[in-house]
Amino acid sequence: MMQTQRTLENQQSLMQSGQISGSLSFNGTLSKEDEEMSKSALSTFRAKEEEIEKKKLEVKEKVQAQLGRIEEETKRLATIREELEALADPMKKEVSLVRKKIDSVNKELKPLGQTCQKKEREYKEALEAFNEKNKEKVQLITRLMELVSESERLRLKKLEELSKNIETIRSA
Repeated sequence: MMQTQRTLENQQSLMQSGQISGSLSFNGTLSKEDEEMSKSALSTFRAKEEEIEKKKLEVKEKVQAQLGRIEEETKRLATIREELEALADPMKKEVSLVRKKIDSVNKELKPLGQTCQKKEREYKEALEAFNEKNKEKVQLITRLMELVSESERLRLKKLEELSKNIETIRSA
């Protein structure tokens, strides 16, 4: 996602420096080059978005698998502990150690789950910000097209007036 943002920033800086034309033709449409760049940027963004979703699902599946295994192991250990307590005390220290390890793993899992949720929120916020900026860009392009059309209309009108002035000068 950061790479997509950098790509968009690079395109914007290239447009500002004049290395990418970003110009409109006289009929008010984007040039084919700019249209292809927009399509390319959009397809790159969609591919990155799909990749992020895929990785997010993989992480969720891994976390769920770990949680499932831990729960199973906890149940098994509880059963073993009961059997050991029924037998005798010699294994009490080992059972205690295993319990402590389980508690430790459980403590490590909690922040991992929170991190997953935080990253998911950050992703959604970043996507929303991207969509807002993209919407703003579309509005600006529309405004630019309107301004260019208006400018062309005014220049043609001025040229017609100048032409009429020249004709009146010739007639006089």
